[in-house]
This record gives sequence, C-alpha cells and structure tokens, in this order.
Amino acid sequence: MVSKLDNIFSSYSNSSGSIFKDRSVLQINYTPETIPHRDKQIEEVASILAPAIRGERVSNLFVFGKTGSGKTLCVQYVTKEILKRVTDSGVNNLKVIYINCKLKKVADTEYRILAEIISSLGETVPSTGLPTDAVYSKFIEIIERKKQLILIVMDEIDQAVKKISDGFLYNLTRLNSELKNAQISLVGISNSLTFMDHIDPRVRSSLGEEELVFPPYNALQLQDILRERAEQAFGDNVLDEGVFSKCAAFAAREHGDARRALALLRVAGELAEREGSKKLTMEFIDKANAKIEKDKMLDIIENEPKQHQLILYSILNLTNNLNKEGGGIFTGNVFNKYEELCQKTKVEVLTQRRVSDIIAEFDMLGLINVDVISRGRMGRTREIKLMIPENLKLKAKEILENALTI
Repeated sequence: MVSKLDNIFSSYSNSSGSIFKDRSVLQINYTPETIPHRDKQIEEVASILAPAIRGERVSNLFVFGKTGSGKTLCVQYVTKEILKRVTDSGVNNLKVIYINCKLKKVADTEYRILAEIISSLGETVPSTGLPTDAVYSKFIEIIERKKQLILIVMDEIDQAVKKISDGFLYNLTRLNSELKNAQISLVGISNSLTFMDHIDPRVRSSLGEEELVFPPYNALQLQDILRERAEQAFGDNVLDEGVFSKCAAFAAREHGDARRALALLRVAGELAEREGSKKLTMEFIDKANAKIEKDKMLDIIENEPKQHQLILYSILNLTNNLNKEGGGIFTGNVFNKYEELCQKTKVEVLTQRRVSDIIAEFDMLGLINVDVISRGRMGRTREIKLMIPENLKLKAKEILENALTI
C-alpha cells in the first residue's frame, strides 16, 4: 500500500508532469480580471450603485438570472471597484457586507443573518440566546457610530426567504427610518426569476427596489469564457480540438451555466491527470459530465428546505420497503409517511395539495418520476418512482437523516 501511495504522490510532486498550469483559475471562487459578454450588465449595476462612492444611500437592487449567468461575479466586481475608489479618496464611509444565504447556519434564521452581518462589522453576538430585537439594537448601535452606508449583498437571497420568510427584508429596510448617521441598502441576488412574485406586496413596496435580469450565456459565449480561462489553467497543446464546444454544449443545455462549463473543464482535467494522460480529450469531458451529474443530485438533496427533505425521505423510505414487499408508491402513501415523520420530528404538517406540488417539483428536478395512472371510475392517481441511482441512495439517506436528525 505504501508503495502505491508513493507512486500516486510522486506523480503530483513533480509539477512538470501536470497538464495544469494553474487549476485555481477554473475554481468557483476565482475572480477573473475581465468578465466576457457582461459589459452591459456591469454598467447597469455600476450606474445604480455609483452614489455609494459619495456615501449616499443607493436604491435596493435585485439581480436575477439562472445559475452561472455571472450575477455574483459582476456585483462583486462593481462593489470592489467602488470600494477601491472610496479608499483612494481617503473617506472611509462605505462598508460592503457579503452574505451567502445558501450556507447552513448563516441564513436559516433572522437571528443568524444579523449575527453574520455584525460579525462582518468586526463585532460579535452569541450564536443563540438573545431576543432578535436585542440583536437589531446591537446592529444599530454599531453602525450608528459614524456617518456611513452599509451595503448588504445577499447572494441566493431566495434561499433565505424560503427558510425564514420575507419579513426580514422589511425589518432590515425599515431600519433606515430609525437611523441618523448610517443608512442601509440591499443587493439581493437570486437564481429564481420569479422570486419577487412571491414576496408580500407590502414588503415589496417597502423595498422600493430596482431589478436587473441577467440572460443565460449561449454556447458561443461559453466557448469564449472557456478559452480565456483555459489559456491560464492548462499547459500548451493539452486540449484536444472540440473540447471547448463539447463543454459549452453540455453547459448550454443547463441554461447557459458558465460555472458548469468551467467545472466540467476542471474535473475533466483532474480525471485526465489521474489517469496519467498528457492530453485532455473528449472522452474525459464525458466522464466529468457523468461525475458532476451525481454530485449535483446530492447537492440538491442537501440544500432543499426541511419540508422538501421530509417528503423526499418519505419517498426513499417507502422505496426501500417496496423493494421488500412489492407494489407501487402513490401520492397518498407519501403523504401518510410524511405526516408520520412530521409528528416524529415535531414539524408542522403541510396540506396534501402543497405536498403534491413539492412532489411535482421533485419530478421536474429528476429526483423522482411521476406517472399519472387512470383507475377508471375511481379517477386518477400518481405513481411515484425514485430516480436516485442505486449507488447514491445510501449517501442520500445519510444526508437526509443528518439534516432531519432522524
């Protein structure tokens, strides 16, 4: 075993044997110097946020677009440029706070969002225990110490609203009427194009927001992005002809997701390197695509809201019993099992109609397959089949049990 490990590690310790020049260029957290095909969007974001340079409160901005359409990248690029100009002017009157609402234990309660904002300001509050009003008071006390603008960027804000409610948006923006020195502006970034349609009209009115929609990249634009990154990421003559177009084609099917295109290229490079190949061929793109699809399914399961996870766990549980007893799984079976799990975990039971809607969402995501079956005079029913591959079921079960503490 030691000799096998020596062979693996020695191949990596010799950097000249790597097909990568700088693999970090393909990582999700890499910030490029230029953002191709997003000049118009960058200018629009900049024109809305520009008054922040003078410390003036800017309009609340909500940016929408599918995953990998460059939303976060463009907002971060603009806020970085604004901060640079504020610093150069010698007037320290702007604070930009970035919050990833998808992260666990950051945006699953209003309290934790406030705690994260306060932490970004260099102060602390206990992770739990104080009344939420007391945390708001602490936040106000901190920011009121000087005249400044607090620009709060909330990435994947729809995830926070899903977990909490839209009330926290109203609570944050209404603080401006109580502040004398500081002012607060929000930038919300969402993958859901219909996110604002689900916000309470009173909350939406209080936001007084501006909205920007980022279109998905097309296949040719994705190829440009891949070529630019590949020049920095790989050595000379490593990529086979057609690799860019194949990566772009896969990603274009996923609503023009640049992140997916870059992840495909990186994972394909890593698979090629593990096999000792000096070339990144089309074969490795296919292998990378299969691997990413598996990882994506588990990621969806892990990040679903608790109610969704309970319903999925019900289907998984029924499927395991089905393998032993035979028969089929129908909507009524799922609701009964879900109701049982809600009582066990002390979670409020959703209506049967809402459970049916969530089942339809899972069908759309490819986690299950739903067939409508006619029963003659007895009407119709929906038969449900779990589509999680056999080799992922155990991991999916483990993720759900940990999340639900079952």
